[in-house]
Amino acid sequence: MTPEKAARLKTHLDAIAQLLYDESDPAAMQTLEGIEMTVREQIQAHVSPELGHFLSARLAARQPDESDG
Repeated sequence: MTPEKAARLKTHLDAIAQLLYDESDPAAMQTLEGIEMTVREQIQAHVSPELGHFLSARLAARQPDESDG
């Protein structure tokens, strides 16, 4: 990854982290275990599905249309 892309990624991740933090229960994040569980839940609920949709759409766009063959 280029330094420019890494900087862009960090900027976006910081923004995402802030959004997810704002939606988290502060009482649940009093321990390292609580922080880990909160992060895991947030990633599974919000981040992973969006990445999956994005990657699936990209894959579908690269696949040749079977009706063309």
